[in-house]
Amino acid sequence: QVQLVESGGGSVQAGGSLRLSCAVSGYTYSTYCMAWFRQAPGKEREEVATIDSDGRPTYADSVKGRFAISQDNTENLYLEMNSLKPEDTAMYYCAAAGLAFEYGGRRYAYACSSHDFGYWGQGTQVTVSS
Repeated sequence: QVQLVESGGGSVQAGGSLRLSCAVSGYTYSTYCMAWFRQAPGKEREEVATIDSDGRPTYADSVKGRFAISQDNTENLYLEMNSLKPEDTAMYYCAAAGLAFEYGGRRYAYACSSHDFGYWGQGTQVTVSS
């Protein structure tokens, strides 16, 4: 059973930094995609950053140059957030792509380009005050 557990959220003043962590268990894929999303009250969920099994990251335009996604294989996912702005206030979720196919006894998850995430954490709140 795949479990994703976020931590590291909190309250910070504008310009500050936070590091989010996501502990991942049971996620065993030969290729995969993991991501951070956020959702602010009254707004749609936004894909913030992704990283694939080759370590290639992508970022939303709103966080480029300020946020950095990283991973320890499939065990831990991180989001380093710098120069935080009040508009970064949201619930942040980590997510992992679900099963795309199996071959030769190995499991392959959807690529990041599919934006198909079958596993989600419960979220951690980030609040940035001006």
